[in-house]
Amino acid sequence: MKKNGLIIAIDGPAAVGKSTLAKLIARELGFLYIDTGAIYRATTWKVLKN
Repeated sequence: MKKNGLIIAIDGPAAVGKSTLAKLIARELGFLYIDTGAIYRATTWKVLKN
């Protein structure tokens, strides 16, 4: 994967297929897909446990 500094963010309401679309786009373009929602949830869980 080339590092060109391009970041694509997809926003919208819950349950409309944002993650599905993002994964398809990332695969098609050879980009890295990062699920920031999962990162936020994991961070919150860690903070609340400590």
